[in-house]
Amino acid sequence: MHLIRVVMPASERDAPVTENADLQSVLDRAAQGGRITPEEALDLYRSAPLHALGSAADAVRRRRYAGTEHIATYIIERNINYTNVCVTACKFCAFYAPPKDTAKGWTRDLDDILRRCAETVELGGTQVMFQGGHHPDYGVEYYEEHFSAIKKAFPQLVIHSLGASEVEHMARISKVSPEEAIRRIHAAGLDSFAGAGAELLPARPRKAIAPLKESGERWLEIMETAHTLGVESTSTMLMGTGETNAERIEHLRMIRDVQDRTGGFRAFIPYTYQPENNHLKGRTQATIFEYLRMISIARLFLDNIAHIQGSWLTVGKEAGQLSLHYGADDLGSVMLEENVVSSAGAKHRSNRMELIDLIRKADRVPAQRATTYEHLLVHDDPANDPVDERVVSHLSSTAIEGGTAHPELKLVEAK
Repeated sequence: MHLIRVVMPASERDAPVTENADLQSVLDRAAQGGRITPEEALDLYRSAPLHALGSAADAVRRRRYAGTEHIATYIIERNINYTNVCVTACKFCAFYAPPKDTAKGWTRDLDDILRRCAETVELGGTQVMFQGGHHPDYGVEYYEEHFSAIKKAFPQLVIHSLGASEVEHMARISKVSPEEAIRRIHAAGLDSFAGAGAELLPARPRKAIAPLKESGERWLEIMETAHTLGVESTSTMLMGTGETNAERIEHLRMIRDVQDRTGGFRAFIPYTYQPENNHLKGRTQATIFEYLRMISIARLFLDNIAHIQGSWLTVGKEAGQLSLHYGADDLGSVMLEENVVSSAGAKHRSNRMELIDLIRKADRVPAQRATTYEHLLVHDDPANDPVDERVVSHLSSTAIEGGTAHPELKLVEAK
């Protein structure tokens, strides 16, 4: 796998960095670490040449991580999809089943979930993402039971899961406040929120694709509550469902404002809408260049969020690799199991050795990280690279052909 080259049109290659002196001054200020306004961010996102935008974002990344700027990280994790039954019916989702569709709907029992956790530990995974539908019967008690069982059996696993939408749903089912729900699931074992359910936070695009979900303002309010209770999270954005450029920047603005108050968002992770098997039917999609521009503008605009993560799962491995030159410092995960975006058409697969190779060929030193981004293992010598061929993405996937439960793996004993 080789890094792909971005060949700009001759007219753009030969032009000055920007034709607009004011735009150039904004780009220079952003590259030097100065704060930019949403209006300035929108101008840069729309008009700055791609190579200039990426160069400025990379300068910010190198300054922020001075001393370790040569390192790019990845994590080994597993998405455990506990149910596909969901009352929300988001238009971009190909994973969910309506509650009355008993032929399509399913729920994993606790023993099955614990077996998947055991397999994760066996393969060197450090994190699980508990991810599923908004089941009409699952309140706070369901998550308390499952998180406490996972932590009891596998205290070494970090439970980085759910988001504000699940909190809003479980609190309503159990007739408690979101604050109480967060306190209880955190006490049961939840370590941090994965930022699920953000999609697009501005009202118009959110109502268009997820009309039954809480508002973007409510999503952020619940995340802010979690941060004040000591439960950190990541933040995400779904690109390509028909939102405007201005709405993309407004999404970033809404996140940055909360981060100014709480400091609880560890990372920002944009990913692209997948067009198969859902109601949107691929009528609108984000291009690779739009995605790379978003990675860069996020690094420049979100001056208060530490990490920007590339999404090889949705944009492909080569574009994910390119994101490391456009402001990203993390290449995501070897995702041992993933069924949600894969159900909508994301068929990219990888393994630990390939991710290490992708990072190294981007002229960075690979490092396996923890959920909180500490370096667990720095691969500074290729001679010592791991060679375990079992550590592959989608080893247990119902959405990608070839996914298997790997029954030959030996389960670790609970400790």
